[in-house]
Amino acid sequence: MQKKTNIILGIDPGTIIMGYGLIRVHGNKISLLEMGVLQPGKVKDSYKKLQLIFNTVSGLVTKYQPDTFAIEAPFFGKNVQSMLKLGKAQGVAIAAALRHGLEVTEYQPKKVKQSVTGNGNASKEQVQKMLQQILAFDDSPKYYDATDALAVAVCHHFQQKASLPSNKQKANGWKDFIAKHPEKIIVVK
Repeated sequence: MQKKTNIILGIDPGTIIMGYGLIRVHGNKISLLEMGVLQPGKVKDSYKKLQLIFNTVSGLVTKYQPDTFAIEAPFFGKNVQSMLKLGKAQGVAIAAALRHGLEVTEYQPKKVKQSVTGNGNASKEQVQKMLQQILAFDDSPKYYDATDALAVAVCHHFQQKASLPSNKQKANGWKDFIAKHPEKIIVVK
């Protein structure tokens, strides 16, 4: 039986810099396909920025044919105008994914960091270093937006994997776990 290959597109939305990351999952192996940034901030017209985001996400979907699409949710900041712009960028990226028939999943920034590093308050540098270990790449991108988007894709993979049904019996509390796994007990003297 052939193992299914799954491609995940992750997006870190933005109207100044938008990050994107694509991973391929084959069995238990995760590999990096591509990561990068789009710089809509270089375009003056705000509607042309949104068109550029839509076209870029559509182009990535057409090129890589991802199975799933994950995007980082905007975090609440003090500047309402920035939040509105970020929401538009996110909406356009989601619309592009939906246009191509992809299911959309959204993750809070803390959830992404927690999933990738084990710490919901991890720095962008820590996220990048962990991704370099997980995906075995050396290059440090110029913008953290690229690794942030890659982290969204990896987070989505980990969340999908965690939700898969398992043949293993789950423990009901510590007593049950210890009863089922006596080999895990370490006696400290």
